[in-house]
Amino acid sequence: MLYGAMKMSVGAGLKAAFRPWVEGKEHVPASGPAILASNHLSFSDSFFLPAVLDRRVTFIAKAEYFNAPGVKGKLTAAFFKGVGQLPVDRSGARGAGEAAINSAIAVLERGELFGIYPEGTRSPDGRLYRGKPGGLARVALATGAPVLPVAMIDTEKIQPPGKVVPKLMRPGIRIGAPLDFTRYQGMEGDRFILRSLTDEVMYAIMKLSGQEYVDIYATVAKRELADAAKGGAGTEEG
Repeated sequence: MLYGAMKMSVGAGLKAAFRPWVEGKEHVPASGPAILASNHLSFSDSFFLPAVLDRRVTFIAKAEYFNAPGVKGKLTAAFFKGVGQLPVDRSGARGAGEAAINSAIAVLERGELFGIYPEGTRSPDGRLYRGKPGGLARVALATGAPVLPVAMIDTEKIQPPGKVVPKLMRPGIRIGAPLDFTRYQGMEGDRFILRSLTDEVMYAIMKLSGQEYVDIYATVAKRELADAAKGGAGTEEG
């Protein structure tokens, strides 16, 4: 009920204000489980994608969004639950990963749509980075659910870093044909299979988005950019 209310309010508001265009909506099944594997350019990606679809989409979100104290914390938690975010405690790296995978499997076993960003974090510069094999591949193999590659287009331009007021412009969403990986089921323990599956999905996303592909993880790129910024600041001060 809460998701429906938020869909009518937040979703309708986003569509009215930004008028996002969408291609490939027919690839999303009318019923049954499916994984929406998307590039990640902006915080708003998790709102624009559900806004243009008729079915509920569940994403994983940090538990901190749901545990903040006070009235503001309760309102924030209600908002994230309302837009289909699922809290997962990420305090322990391995335990958090298992919790996220189990939560995703539960969503798909209920016959619902699950959204995931294989890059693991937002792109620091608009390019497409290497997908992490642990989450997407393991969930796909454990459930047999089809994987739909998704490309978010220009969402990073709506509210660039440092900008408080979002820019009113039309972002886009391209949804590709479903990828079937049932031929790999039962091979979740093979890291080469996990890597191959993930790379196939990332290639499909790249074809849809037109992004330049970088064969390193986005987390590594962010760390390198942060180190370079620190080094530059140190040089200027010196």
